[in-house]
Amino acid sequence: METSSGTFDPNDPGWQGLTLTPDAAAHIRHLVEQKPGLLGVRLGIKQTGCAGFGYVLDTVTEPREDDLVFEVDGARLWVPLDAMPFIDGTEVDYVREGLNQIFKFNNPKAQHECGCGESFGV
Repeated sequence: METSSGTFDPNDPGWQGLTLTPDAAAHIRHLVEQKPGLLGVRLGIKQTGCAGFGYVLDTVTEPREDDLVFEVDGARLWVPLDAMPFIDGTEVDYVREGLNQIFKFNNPKAQHECGCGESFGV
């Protein structure tokens, strides 16, 4: 993925990493408990939508070599290194909106989002 927002070095003292709210951590733990062999969730991005980038969530049964892992209360979130310039500092939450429950991303690097909230731009 080509990164227009710079590069990311996990050894740089200026990086913030990602955080999980207690609700997000609880939901990831619930997913892991429901499926044997599941280790956690991977959060990546892809170029899509009207604003530029979209979040992609996958389950993790085997971490990738270029993944960073963030762990909160036993819940593990993997993030590909090449996604970090776009989402460093993001808080991952799990919220109820009406009848739906979804992961919500509070990304300080997102300068704008599309109207439907499915994509963001940096």
